[in-house]
Amino acid sequence: MDVASILNGNWEFRVEHKGIRIYSSKVSGSDIYGFKGEIELQVSLKKLISIFYDMANFSRWVHQLAEMDVLEKNDDPEYVVRQVINTPWPLQQREVIMRSRLMSAGDNALAIVMKEEPDYLPVNQKYHRVQHATGMWIFTPDGHGVVHLTFVMHLDPGKDVPAPVSNAGLFEVPFYTLNNLKALIVDRSYNPTYPEEIDQHLSIVEDVPDTP
Repeated sequence: MDVASILNGNWEFRVEHKGIRIYSSKVSGSDIYGFKGEIELQVSLKKLISIFYDMANFSRWVHQLAEMDVLEKNDDPEYVVRQVINTPWPLQQREVIMRSRLMSAGDNALAIVMKEEPDYLPVNQKYHRVQHATGMWIFTPDGHGVVHLTFVMHLDPGKDVPAPVSNAGLFEVPFYTLNNLKALIVDRSYNPTYPEEIDQHLSIVEDVPDTP
């Protein structure tokens, strides 16, 4: 999964609400659609990065996140996280283990690329371990304090969730996640610390939002 193929892929527009645009796309070899959510946020690039590295507060904005643990964090901008996602009764909660990496996407744009690692830990029978999940966050500053944020994901929740059911709820995750993130950004009481170690690996030009 690369940035160019994501941005120029065969996406079908589905809905726009509260400034959030949602698209879907068929994924080869899967009955589960991929989704893409887009939003423009008035925020500096460094603050947005800070939010994504403040993993202790992910539950404040990631939709239906019940648990999150950082399993591995390297010197470079790469880490492995375990997430537990709430599901409707009587389904087991989904447990997702993903390796993520922050990387340059050209022209001061950045991307966080995510890929499943289902065998990273022994299976816990309390949860349903997701076997197939891949995604990307793309941060594209416009030079005037606005970041165009793209959230792309394809996740197969498992055979106990019929594809039509999974696809019917496709839009909830990107919409509520991006809407929660937008609300968190304007919360003046929330000021996550910027991870200075990122500057050792990536050159990030600060982009301060325009003031009225």
